[in-house]
Amino acid sequence: MIFWEIAKRNIRINVLRSSLAMLGIVIGVVAIASMGILGNSLVASVSDSLSSVGDSVIVTPYSGGGGRGFGSASSSANLKITEQNFQQIKRVAAPNVAIPIYQTAEHMKIGVGSDDIVAVIYGLPSDDVPDLLNLKEGVYNNGNSGCLIGPTFAKDHNLIVGSRISIGTNGDKGTLRVTGIIEERGMSFDISTDSALVVTKEWFENTYNRDADYDEVVVKVKDGDTASMKIAIEKQLNKRKDMKIVNVMDSKATLATIYSTFGMVTTFVTAIGGISMVVAGVSIFNVMMMSVTERIKEIGIMRSIGTQKKEVMSMFIYEAAIIGVIGSTIGGVMSIMAGYAISALILNTTKHLFTIANALSVAEGMGFGIVICLACGFYPAWRAANLNPIEALRHE
Repeated sequence: MIFWEIAKRNIRINVLRSSLAMLGIVIGVVAIASMGILGNSLVASVSDSLSSVGDSVIVTPYSGGGGRGFGSASSSANLKITEQNFQQIKRVAAPNVAIPIYQTAEHMKIGVGSDDIVAVIYGLPSDDVPDLLNLKEGVYNNGNSGCLIGPTFAKDHNLIVGSRISIGTNGDKGTLRVTGIIEERGMSFDISTDSALVVTKEWFENTYNRDADYDEVVVKVKDGDTASMKIAIEKQLNKRKDMKIVNVMDSKATLATIYSTFGMVTTFVTAIGGISMVVAGVSIFNVMMMSVTERIKEIGIMRSIGTQKKEVMSMFIYEAAIIGVIGSTIGGVMSIMAGYAISALILNTTKHLFTIANALSVAEGMGFGIVICLACGFYPAWRAANLNPIEALRHE
């Protein structure tokens, strides 16, 4: 098509100006798409870390503030969940599993001559551990002489199944043999085991003279209706409005809030990237207006020999489309590279890079770039098509 070829010729003649316009589109696409990739990857990473606790209701002693951190115990050592409270929770939760949990921080030695370290120890009923934790290797601990350890703890201290750990400042709490290593859980709402030890409920009670005064209770909800379970537990234990006994957290609702927050942040940073695309659009508009001004006499000649308005208009639209498509394509490729680098540096993983959501982010960035180019090229094209042929021929 002759007008397509004329459009390509004009871009070749003004290659520097056209390249600078394309550069603006490239920057805009990279800004939009890479921010979208980062947001999607961040949400996917958090989802992986928290997916194992999305079916839990976490009950902790009421501390007055109504809140708690991820995997943390109560803010006061005197605040505990009594055996009576636990039995009430267990009855309300049935047939779901309610798991009572002890927690403390303890000094320990790993190997002969090693320095004391401090790590968190969780005490759980042996029968309930498989409902809460998955093993990476080894076997679950059923005896009072063994323990499970988190993957980060094992890596940091070069521990394997069969290693021994002395508990207490001088090993006065005894020695435990590692029977298994827990799968990585990342962030969690219930217990953070990646850098911790898990022992039996009986060992914990005997060692620390604890007798049914738990730090928290985790209810694993099989049908996924965590909201109803939360309401039922609160209704049972917090009967009196003037005296709350426990805080109850619905992990699924908390996850929804986290995802919503990440979504808003992603939208915000993508919108910031969109500003650069608007700036690029202004550059395209300027380039196209200059092209029209420089070619007024040429347009007059074309119109005088019978070229129709729509054909003149299409010639300039083609120019804008070529700049938009090339710039957006280059920007799309570079945004994948930028997304890879950002994911590797910020998230320390690129496993969430090649997903449908990220592909859509790149497609949206490229599509927006092309639309901006066409929109900013429309008025100059319309102006060129509507020039008076006689006045155009007289233009110098």
